[in-house]
Amino acid sequence: MENLGRVTPATALVLEALLAAESVWGLQIVKDVGKKPGTVYPILDRLEAAGWVQGEWDSTEERRGPRRRYYRLVAEARPLANEYVKVQLAKVSPPASRPSPAMSDGQWCGA
Repeated sequence: MENLGRVTPATALVLEALLAAESVWGLQIVKDVGKKPGTVYPILDRLEAAGWVQGEWDSTEERRGPRRRYYRLVAEARPLANEYVKVQLAKVSPPASRPSPAMSDGQWCGA
């Protein structure tokens, strides 16, 4: 398992989606994280190349449509993935002591 180096917020979202399920197919991850496939699939490829994720094609013949590729976070990567997600959430979450932007009449300020 290789070090990921810098982890972007989008990578943290993908890791969070992988942590939430035992195995999840690519398009479901795209939907869960709210990013475009052109963002998510390269992240999944990078995670797989680094040994963090194992991907496999669905072998079910019963379902119609294109085959699905399922992704699973390897057990050794789970603690590090949790840490990366926690760090990214801390970066994007506003501090609790920060005052909320409001106008004098109680309406939210769009500025």
